[in-house]
Amino acid sequence: MLYGFIRVAAATHSVKVADVDNNVHEICNIIKGTGKKKVSLLVFPELAVSAYTCNDLFWQSTLLEKSKTAVDKIVEFSKNYEMIIAVGFPFEYKNKLYNSVAVILKGKILGIVPKVNIPNYNEFYELRHFTKGHLEPFLIDWDEKNKDIPFGSRILFKCENINNLAIGVEICEDLWVPNSPSISHCLAGASIIINSSASDEVIGKNIYRNQLVIGKSASLICGYVYANTGIGESTQDLVFSGHNIIAENGNLLAESERFSNSIIYGDIDLEKLNNERRKMTSYNSETHDSYYVSKFKINIEDFDIERNIDPHPFVPAEDSLKNKRCEEILNIQSHGLRKRLEHTRCKYAIIGISGGLDSTLALLVINKAFDILKISKKNIIAVTMPCFGTTDRTYQNACQLIANIGATFLEIDIKKAILQHFSDIGQDINNYDVTYENSQARERTQVLMDLANKYNGLVIGTGDLSELALGWATYNGDHMSMYGVNCSVPKTLVRHLVKFYADSCGNKKLKKILLDVLDTPVSPELLPPINEEISQKTEDLIGPYELHDFFLYYMLRFGYSPKKIFYLAECAFKKEYKRDVILKWIKIFYRRFFNQQFKRSCIPDGPKVGSVALSPRGDLRMATDSVSKIWSDELDEL
Repeated sequence: MLYGFIRVAAATHSVKVADVDNNVHEICNIIKGTGKKKVSLLVFPELAVSAYTCNDLFWQSTLLEKSKTAVDKIVEFSKNYEMIIAVGFPFEYKNKLYNSVAVILKGKILGIVPKVNIPNYNEFYELRHFTKGHLEPFLIDWDEKNKDIPFGSRILFKCENINNLAIGVEICEDLWVPNSPSISHCLAGASIIINSSASDEVIGKNIYRNQLVIGKSASLICGYVYANTGIGESTQDLVFSGHNIIAENGNLLAESERFSNSIIYGDIDLEKLNNERRKMTSYNSETHDSYYVSKFKINIEDFDIERNIDPHPFVPAEDSLKNKRCEEILNIQSHGLRKRLEHTRCKYAIIGISGGLDSTLALLVINKAFDILKISKKNIIAVTMPCFGTTDRTYQNACQLIANIGATFLEIDIKKAILQHFSDIGQDINNYDVTYENSQARERTQVLMDLANKYNGLVIGTGDLSELALGWATYNGDHMSMYGVNCSVPKTLVRHLVKFYADSCGNKKLKKILLDVLDTPVSPELLPPINEEISQKTEDLIGPYELHDFFLYYMLRFGYSPKKIFYLAECAFKKEYKRDVILKWIKIFYRRFFNQQFKRSCIPDGPKVGSVALSPRGDLRMATDSVSKIWSDELDEL
């Protein structure tokens, strides 16, 4: 199996009511076609071999016997396919009729699951024909050759040779009830829930059905494969649309067009589900004695995943969603700062403004917090501190930005102080080493801290999440502040926050300044410019932030291995970066992430805004002396 992925499918065949031969033919054709797509789990609708709308024909022995024979044909046909097949059929046992699903693999029935919750309201009249299924399984004889087959709801279909692959089954109405079987299935260990369904269409029901499946996959941290019956069912009183859905942990992987019989595919990430459950300590997995574990083995060929791998996982692709995200983050940042200012009774905020993205965003957050608190913008002490690497472009943007906000502008040229410091420590002014660079960053921090004492205010930090991950900050320089408003905002999102503010502020002059800031290369501006242009471009030195943010997201959010992250990065950035380029930067990412933990161990307070954060008091409890060898060794194997 490829990096924990398994390909699943939900199929709606062209059913004919009570025409079992036709239905089996259609089912087998779909099995054959999906086999070529390397599907490992295929789910058909409720009562797929007979059709759902047979009504009183379910009392006919001919139909029931034919349906059982149909399952035998599907079992025989399945021998040539490495595929788990779930198919609905009416099953008679001891003079009672059960709405059931047979789970089949390579010529064998792994188990039969009956429907537990039988609807008998509104348009549904199932109690007329079907009996409520047993929860606790027991063994039955299918025929003379197939004996001791588990029959009951609480069957866990568990793979012996693939980690984290365990399947639970529920049928249609089972999903819609408060205590659905899937709850106990997942607590018993199921990672994928399959649902064979016959859910008719009425106005708005498709929206609720979609939300129900996605929500269930989220609350249970599972994959959910929902196959619905469609065109071909009787339309005497109801219409079925073949609405199929595949979801994973609250995310929609695939959804069919309604009113068409179709097959949808999804690549479910079993490793992600397992890692999420492992991390969530309140997810109380249980061992149910009442569960029968039906064990199986299946071989999965490697395949190229077809699910969308977003190259910018921190940034929503859809504009409306992106704008809502930006608004929410700005609110979290500004209200976090509001509380800190209220608590400390500080009326002043001190911030260094470079004309770059991070300090611009921090100033916008301060501006919003001061609006909330109704404090004069003159109490924002915005300081520009030009030195050896400052360019006219960033300087002018800083000055104009401060003026437009209405903050108090201070310009403190730190060249003389730095030259005196170089003289004191014996640093050659022409030696552009780390001492040359960091001396400037620490001098700026000292100035800000002393101004905070003078004004009885707070120094607001500007460093972002990506810089913290890479350790791209001067220890006790820009690394330090009294409250870091950007501390959990990744660099790829900083740009969108500034752009959102520019587009929504209603101030044409401010918008023009912000757009120019966005157009300026990211740089610490610690080395002298060349021909008045920025000579020190961060991404040339440590790599593209979009790659590092991608690595960071999948490493911390899901605990993926370096090899898997590298593979996903190849999928996501195949048009932007060659393989060797991605490999170069992911090696640098891991090296820097481990080596720079000492900086993260003592970062200032700041608000968490997303699912990935690096605070040593919250999301990342990591020893400073952690060794990266096993991660580096894995990358070296590539």
